[in-house]
Amino acid sequence: MKIAISAEMPDLAAQVAQRFGISSYLIIVDSETMEIEALPNPGAAGKQAAGMTAVVIAISKKVDTVLTGYCSPTAMKYLADNGIDVVTGVKGTVAEAVAQYRQQANAIPARSLEKPDFAGAALLPALKRSGMQLVNLLPVFVGVVLLIGLFNALISKDLLSSLFSGNALLDTLFGTGLGSILAGNPLNSYVIGGELLEQGVSLYAVTAFIAAWVTIGLVQLPAEMAALGNKFALIRNALSMVLCIAISILTVVTYYAFSVWDL
Repeated sequence: MKIAISAEMPDLAAQVAQRFGISSYLIIVDSETMEIEALPNPGAAGKQAAGMTAVVIAISKKVDTVLTGYCSPTAMKYLADNGIDVVTGVKGTVAEAVAQYRQQANAIPARSLEKPDFAGAALLPALKRSGMQLVNLLPVFVGVVLLIGLFNALISKDLLSSLFSGNALLDTLFGTGLGSILAGNPLNSYVIGGELLEQGVSLYAVTAFIAAWVTIGLVQLPAEMAALGNKFALIRNALSMVLCIAISILTVVTYYAFSVWDL
């Protein structure tokens, strides 16, 4: 049996990482021979869709079980859909986690190894997770500040005028294309969208850009294809692109209609 354990370091003595998606390593252990393969997790930086990267690794390595401290419902669903059991609440070292799992060979998928005796026992882990999430968000806030400065320094009005002519349909198409390629954190899309409006770019383009930024994401298409299948991923992105164009136009038209009505 192949077991994947989220870990802080690449060996059996490492502590089990509390979050599957952003753990530093995934250690693949053969429970019979105890041979290991330590794989760095590209999603450890905590960027958008970080958990999906760890899911793809687990699926591609054809593991039978994942042991971790916490696994998001979305990641757990994809793992379960691929026949992978998920055991959460795991603590201690990787070696200890594997030994404990082997002793509980009949463990139920997605069941916690350690159940608190009372509700208050979950408070400290919850506070710890909240603190970690805040720490992970700090780079995003710093990135937003830097992004504003870079945008103002590098993007000129002449360049934007050459890309966005003011034609509603063309601006919507260009905005959708730009947003779908440069997928990223939703917060960043609002910053870029605001700067585009400041530079005189039409609302059609900005609305399409924001919608595509948060729904399409061609840069993460390979990971999505590996996790969900080529057909599903391609159809989803194609439909998302069409819907972004339609929704953006309808949103702006509705906005202008209500603006005229208020006047």
